[in-house]
Amino acid sequence: MHLPEFEALGLALPCLEALAHEGYEHPTPIQTAAIPHLLAGRDLLGCAQTGTGKTAAFALPTIQFLMKPGVRRENRKVRALVVAPTRELAIQIDSSFGAYGRSAGLKRACVYGGVGKAPQIRALERGVDVLVATPGRLLDLAGERFVDLSAVEIAVLDEADRMLDMGFIHDVKRIMAMLPKNRQTLLFSATMPTEIVDLANSFLRNPVRVDIDPEKPAVECIDQTLYYVEKGEKRELLVHLIKEQKIQRALVFSKTKHGADRIAKSLHLAGIPAGVIHANKGQGNRTRTMDAFRSGETPILVATDIAARGIDVDDITHIFNFDQPTEPETYVHRIGRTARAGASGTAISFCDTEEKKFLRQVERLLGRPIPVVKEHPYMRGSGRETAPDIDDEHDRSRQPGRKEGQGRFQGRGARQGRPTTQSSRPSVGRDGRGSPAGESRRNTAPAVQSGRRSAANEPRRDSRPGPVPVRQRNTPVSRPDNDERKPTARTGESNRNSRAPAASRDVRSAIDELTGRSSSLGR
Repeated sequence: MHLPEFEALGLALPCLEALAHEGYEHPTPIQTAAIPHLLAGRDLLGCAQTGTGKTAAFALPTIQFLMKPGVRRENRKVRALVVAPTRELAIQIDSSFGAYGRSAGLKRACVYGGVGKAPQIRALERGVDVLVATPGRLLDLAGERFVDLSAVEIAVLDEADRMLDMGFIHDVKRIMAMLPKNRQTLLFSATMPTEIVDLANSFLRNPVRVDIDPEKPAVECIDQTLYYVEKGEKRELLVHLIKEQKIQRALVFSKTKHGADRIAKSLHLAGIPAGVIHANKGQGNRTRTMDAFRSGETPILVATDIAARGIDVDDITHIFNFDQPTEPETYVHRIGRTARAGASGTAISFCDTEEKKFLRQVERLLGRPIPVVKEHPYMRGSGRETAPDIDDEHDRSRQPGRKEGQGRFQGRGARQGRPTTQSSRPSVGRDGRGSPAGESRRNTAPAVQSGRRSAANEPRRDSRPGPVPVRQRNTPVSRPDNDERKPTARTGESNRNSRAPAASRDVRSAIDELTGRSSSLGR
């Protein structure tokens, strides 16, 4: 098959035959812009989102370079190194090298964590032309001297921004320090934060920069809709939409691993087969899940953003943003999984009250609001302005208002104002040891004052002069630890006591103290 557009880029016949076999007819913008520079040996800084064809943009020139006549060693060292952040992406890149280099006769290997090292070590010992690796496993094998990077001629860092997010930048710097100085280096990133620019400046030599609209997606072929829904009803809405629209191939994005597991469980309970991949899943499990999704055996795949970086399935019809992404560019990566190769697709987003700030960031990036579905079974209001009020009221109804310091027995204290013969006793909680710590003194004051008046009207058996008043003034008398009568009684009768003789006050104080003791003992 004749491919004039690819041929015009300078690709050799083996690469053209591989492209024809894969069914490609026209190069993508990133391929048109990058391939000629890479064939010329230039370093390159590429800014392109997922689904733009960037893997072929660096794989085809790398294969063509390695096919040039040269010395073939019996135990060949690694000549081209590709570093990717996730296992899925590394496997996908290795598969692309196999497809595009089917007639090149190159040996390749893919190393990543989560599986045993023995098969990977055997592949490295047989000799490798192209090595695709994740940072952690590559450093492990290099530290154990199972991989030799001293002969690398082309180095590719793919998804550099994701490696930054995952904390791999220091590992990447260690890897790059192992490579020869005289090499061709390519760096691709979906976004270009300052840290990535600094990293590129430290590794690349006079690079060509290629930008393919990294900030805005091609949304013309993607039907985007937004559903306002309370957080606790998102899973029910997801089940409803999948069944109502009879969706056969969808990718659901969750912001957490635990959330992804719960979503998949809800789908299973509703009779919808679903797979789930995230960092806590073993590599064997992830591989089986992806194979089932690609074959159509599992119609729904739930994934976190990091794990989904290696997903490359062409016929995904629906993308569900179950949780709003915290970074607006992530929204672009998510919905870019559908509407590939000119096909149409649908992106459905859920949003609760707490996520509205993230939604505004996404809409600001898109340059327009996402159309809202105002009527659905799991929305109690309509319009985006009403959604926050609905959720706020829902939160308040679950946590009734309570004054500061009120305890579980506050209702009992509020009833203490009614007449009772026991009112002179301290309030007793359920544990029988006195009033609870959170109970207000204000509620017990009327009962205490009532007790003082009753004691004052009793016959004054101890009112004659004698040693009792003097002894009671100088000798402390024990009281219950939680007795609150003393401070409140003084407040209630300060004026009356100020006019009574000193001896009468002493006698009355003694009576009160003795009455308090006898009442506590009788209780």
